[in-house]
Amino acid sequence: MTGKSILITGASSGFGRLTAEALASAGHTVYASMRDVVGHNSKTAAEMAETSSRVGVDLRPLELDVQSEPSIEAAISKIMEESGRIDVLIHNAGHMMFGPAEAFTPEQFAQQYDVNVLGTQRVNRAALPHMRAAKQGLLIWISSSSSAGGTPPYLAPYFAAKAAMDSLAVLYARELSRWGIETTIVVPGAFTKGTNHFAHSGRPEDVARLAEYENGPYKDFGEQVQKAFAAIVPEDANPAAVADRIVDVVDMPFGERPFRVHYDPTEDGANVGFSVLDRLRAEMLHRVGLSDLLGPAKLI
Repeated sequence: MTGKSILITGASSGFGRLTAEALASAGHTVYASMRDVVGHNSKTAAEMAETSSRVGVDLRPLELDVQSEPSIEAAISKIMEESGRIDVLIHNAGHMMFGPAEAFTPEQFAQQYDVNVLGTQRVNRAALPHMRAAKQGLLIWISSSSSAGGTPPYLAPYFAAKAAMDSLAVLYARELSRWGIETTIVVPGAFTKGTNHFAHSGRPEDVARLAEYENGPYKDFGEQVQKAFAAIVPEDANPAAVADRIVDVVDMPFGERPFRVHYDPTEDGANVGFSVLDRLRAEMLHRVGLSDLLGPAKLI
């Protein structure tokens, strides 16, 4: 197997870090991007560099802020200078906010959208010209089961942004297939262990409205939601299995990669919901004579 040059966003923790390490172990050159590699994430970057040297894998921490076009352009330029290509782009960067929707300001909703949706657009605009020029490549989007499955309350900003990102991923897939670029959307379920989603989640800035919820009929509701979902997640649920499935997708032959991959130990129904949605979208393309967009063109 020839190792691929892979860029993954949001690789400092959670699915991102697990995936970066798994892909590097599988023999690929992995650019594990994150914000502030010399500051807040310096320890993570140092650990990755040490692992790369000690184990003999090619895991390269990379400065990249999905909210900054100059940062993204600099990161893409570095990859092209060092590796000459980007074979796989993995959209993983994201942030969670937890609390009653009404207590989040519009600006907080906009921030969530900026990170989870506009961030992918900024990275695409910098990376895709190189992938299109190569007439091949793979985009992997880390979606959420909430877009077509279970949607617990108090996560409205996050789920709204994830739903928008999933729709964007579907549309990009159709617009890139004739360039020879494949798309796989990975749908993880809820994991209450092994990631930092809840621990690092943002909180509502409108503390007055938040207090009305917490002192009213939704008293202790946030804790209730987290306990309820923790109770249905199997003890052996391991987020590393999501990374393993991504490695499998990357290593598959061109044209054989699935459009959507699920790993949801809680079985919230997203696999059923997405199957219906994806089938309806595919049938519409068949009806209008654009069925070739459902798979990548082989141009080389």
